[in-house]
Amino acid sequence: MKAPVTNARVGLLLVDDHTIVREGLKRVLEPLANEWETAEASTGFQALECLRSRPFGMAVVDLSMPGMTGLELIRRIKTEFPSVMVLVLSMHAEEQYALRAFKAGANGYVTKDTAATELVAAVRKVAAGGVYVTASLAERVVQQLSGMAQHPRHAELSNRELEVLQRIVAGQRLTDIAEALNLSVKTVSTHKTRIQDKLQLPNTAGLIRYGLEQKLDKASAGSG
Repeated sequence: MKAPVTNARVGLLLVDDHTIVREGLKRVLEPLANEWETAEASTGFQALECLRSRPFGMAVVDLSMPGMTGLELIRRIKTEFPSVMVLVLSMHAEEQYALRAFKAGANGYVTKDTAATELVAAVRKVAAGGVYVTASLAERVVQQLSGMAQHPRHAELSNRELEVLQRIVAGQRLTDIAEALNLSVKTVSTHKTRIQDKLQLPNTAGLIRYGLEQKLDKASAGSG
């Protein structure tokens, strides 16, 4: 007796805290509608709940989200669901973010200003077991990995410290950062002190100036 033919599509999870971004992604990925069945999550915790509830082949993950960051989510996915491919879609076009994402276990990295056709191509390549990185970032990522380019000072920051720094550069107050990241103000203040120590900068003005010079302001905090 032959097994029944099924038309089950592979699950594709879109993880971004902005509804308008998720809606836009679904429209961009319409050419894949016959192959993928999309689901949505607005936080890392919701994403893990979705992954535990049904099979997924891939997750498209934003980096900067309230609570659990995209980098932490990538690590959790790769630990709990190692067969799920992860494609990062981020506003951060600075190679440090891409390097951290790949180190966490990501299979691909594209920026939110990428063309729709490139995003579809990235999904297809990662789904096939390949690795994808936005062309504009590829050369800089390779230079960093090969040691051809000098590592910026903020490469020494932890993932959480880098996010706090990016939010400070974006003009957020410590209370705003604490609320966005579900941390206490004291914890954020401790992160800020450690950032200043590692970057050897005396005050907030120095942090902001450094961040602007390193183009860490190119993505608004919470949209990355």
